[in-house]
This record gives sequence, structure tokens and C-alpha cells, in this order.
Amino acid sequence: MRAKFLHGAVLWTFLFAATLTTGCSDDNDYKDIDGQKPVVELIADHIHVDPGSELTLTATITDADGIRSIRLQNAELYLDKTIDLLSIYGEPLYSYELEYAITLSEKLPRMADYPIIVTITDVGGRSVEHTIMVSTDNDSEKPTIKFAAEGEFTTLTAEDGTVPFHFIVEDEQALDYVEVSIPSLELVEKVDAEGKTKFDGVVRLPIAQSGTYDVKLKVVDKFANEETTTTSYTVKVVAEMPDFQKMYLSDVEDASQLTSDVFGVPMRIERTGAYTYKANYYSQKAGTEIYFIPQKADIYPICFGRDPNNLNKLVSDPSIAEPIVLEQANVYYEITFNISDNSYSMSTYSIEQAIDPAPHEFGSISLDTWNNGGSWLQEFYFGYMTDAPKNIQRFEQDNINPHLFYLKSLSLKANTQMNFIIHNWHHDNWWDYCAWYVDKSEGADAVYDPEVFGYFSDENAVHVNPAWQGTMLTRQNKDWAKPTVKTAGDYKLIFDAHLGRVKLIPVDNK
Repeated sequence: MRAKFLHGAVLWTFLFAATLTTGCSDDNDYKDIDGQKPVVELIADHIHVDPGSELTLTATITDADGIRSIRLQNAELYLDKTIDLLSIYGEPLYSYELEYAITLSEKLPRMADYPIIVTITDVGGRSVEHTIMVSTDNDSEKPTIKFAAEGEFTTLTAEDGTVPFHFIVEDEQALDYVEVSIPSLELVEKVDAEGKTKFDGVVRLPIAQSGTYDVKLKVVDKFANEETTTTSYTVKVVAEMPDFQKMYLSDVEDASQLTSDVFGVPMRIERTGAYTYKANYYSQKAGTEIYFIPQKADIYPICFGRDPNNLNKLVSDPSIAEPIVLEQANVYYEITFNISDNSYSMSTYSIEQAIDPAPHEFGSISLDTWNNGGSWLQEFYFGYMTDAPKNIQRFEQDNINPHLFYLKSLSLKANTQMNFIIHNWHHDNWWDYCAWYVDKSEGADAVYDPEVFGYFSDENAVHVNPAWQGTMLTRQNKDWAKPTVKTAGDYKLIFDAHLGRVKLIPVDNK
């Protein structure tokens, strides 16, 4: 069993002042010099290691009467080693440097403690005991900065003249502190990370004027490993709540998911008038939590959620706003709200009541190949298309909501500019029978950062579900989606044909 956990143990001995005893040659008849217990000086009484690594137990041991033996014990490590110095040297030593190497098993769990008992006995039978604690909690990895606020933000003037800077940091063991600084302002703020493995924090920076600032973020763990990054933080400081032209729905677990997507997160909602907005959203699971934010990259500095002091109202301060909880699963919610008076209302409608513009049932044999009365019907389906209708990646339809579609794995390289639309398959490459393009009515930038997709069908032979009451894209307002992939990986494309919303998120984000 010992071989299972002690793959190799090497003993090095060093004799510094080993004076031979004189007189009687009987091992049990050594004369006392001071009659005191051995003196032990541990080089380290707490050793931090990784499972599978080698460690060395080190100590300086002295005894005026002579050292007889050293015993090392820990049952969990299958360690019970007695170093009999009398047998090794044939006589007692008065000073001894202990260096005993142990290789731990890779199967040991992390974050566990193993106290090794070190017992020293002299020739007079007097013993002293010390403990060397071995902990499998070594941390040689740098902490990670999972999220740091970057981009353009609008913030309301705070009474104390500060603006919030949001960050999320992680470490495999324990975080020590986070330091946020703005060199141009000679400003440094330090936050205790409380020994957590994940710390979602906010530092309020004394920035009184609108502008762009280079903010340096440094995170340090308990083992003094550190990581840094510098972001460009642009703030517009205003005295009153603006009438935001764009508003978004956030349903993510933390802010890092707002920036890990290629596009579509958070979800753009409709502005219906001055300070008023309407959000339609499909709730796949009960208890989904949502907020509304006017900036795409973070929930700070403005975030609309329920006011804990008046649950019939919204509040814009993210430090106190509570999520709006969608209690029902597999229904669509419609939420209207006004950020001027903070009022809001909610209602639901069923999947059956939701309508999308697709002219046929997905997967049905219903596509009229020649559009001549049905002489040749093909299967109708649509999907992700990058070149022509004969070559698409077919979507998978959700088994509960027929308006919801997936492409579950799309492998993308970093710095790749995509070029796609959603289109129906056709045997002979007939275009625009049923298609969704980017709505670029608000400007060409929408093509490179797609937020809203609109339905389009050939104006000369329009094909659309007659029950659908939406507005189709015009030819001049449609374009292909051309977002740029920031991070290589496998992505999942999710398309809601009823909402006209598409998002492309890392597979890990579900």
C-alpha cells in the first residue's frame, strides 16, 4: 500500500558535528550530558504542494546527549518511516540535518491537509514531537480577470461624485485583493477580495467629468500571483435619466456573458415612445431572472430592475435593483415599462398564440419547387446559410416551442468576419422564398453588430404565413450579417422566428 502513495522516498543525511561518544560501548549505557530533550528547528512547518508533486521535510536537530532516531508518521500518506541513526552510524550524532523527500500521489484530493508527526528520540529515551502540515492547496496559477468594464457608458451623477467601475475576477484557490487605478488621475483604489475564489466587485471612482480614462485592474491571490489588464473606460456623466434610444434585456448569470457572445446578448427590445419600451421574451424555464440595461456590455452603471421598497416600480441603481422574475416556463412574456416614472406591467401569451412569418410547417413536404401549383413538393426547412439556398446548415427545431430553432455547434476561428443569413433550403437555389436578414434601417453598423433580424420574401412572389401581422423588410433595409468573432471556439446559434431575434453564444453558456 505504501507504494501507492509514496512513489519514491530519498533520504539524504548530512553530518555536521557528529562527535563520537566515549566510555562504555553499550548502546543503552550512554551517559547524560544535560539530560534534556532534543531540540528541533523546522525549516518549514507548513508546506503547500500540488497532488503528485515532490516535497522535502527539512529540520535541524540537536541534542547534547546524542540523537538515537527520527520517526515520520502519517497514516493517510501511508508514511511510517523510522530513521535509526544508531544503526546507520554505529554511534549517536549530536547534530543532524534532516532532508527527507516524499512524492505524493496524483490521486490525492486538492485542498486537503496531511499532518506529518515528527518524533525525535535521544539516547536517553527522551522524545520530542513536532508536526509538519502538508496541504494540497498550492497555487502557482495566476488569477484570471473574467470581466472588466470597457466601452462607453452613461451614468447618473452620484451624490459623492463617483462613478462605478465593475469587474469579476477568479482564482482556483483564494483571492487576496483587487486594485483599480487611473494613472492619469493618480488614483488608486484597493478592494479586499475576502479570500473568495470568485469576486464580483464594484469600485466607485471619483470621476466628476465625462471623458475616456485608461483604467488599470490588478488582481492578486493569496499566494502573491497576480494578473493585470488595462481597459478604456468612457463615461458620460448626466444629471437626469436620459431617454435612451436603445434598450436591452439581460438574462445572463453574470456580466462576462454579456461580452462573451458574438452577437445577440443582451437582447435588443422595442422602444415604443419617449422613455417607454416593450420587451417580448420567451421564458424556457420557471424562475428566469431578467433586467433591462441601456448599455450592452455591463449591468453597471444603469440597470432597471424591481425596486425592493416598492415591487410595483422599477429602480435604476444596479446595487439595489432586484431581478424581474419570470415565474412561468414555456410561455412568452410581454413587459412594458417607463423609465421616467419607473412604472411597468407584465403579461403572458402562449406558444400557440405566438405567430411567426414562416409560410409552412418546418419539416413538412410543402415547398412548391416550381411555384406552379404543386407539381413537385419538397421538404420545407431553413437554416444557417453562407452562400446559396442549396447549401445550408439545417436548424434543429425545439421540441416544445416550434418558433425556436438551434444550430448547436458552429466552430469559429478568432478574428473571422462572418457572412450569413437565415434562409430556406431549395433544390435549385431559388432565393428569398423564406429568409431572415439583418435589419439595417438604423444604419449600416447594424450589419456588423446585428441586433434585429427581419423577415423577407421575394416581392414578386411573397410567401408568408397569412396569420402573421408583422412588417417585412424592404430590399433596401436588408443585408447579410457580418459580425466579427473575437474568441475562437464552438458556438451555439439560437433563433426565435416569432421574435426575430438571433444570438450566437459559446457552447458553455448553454
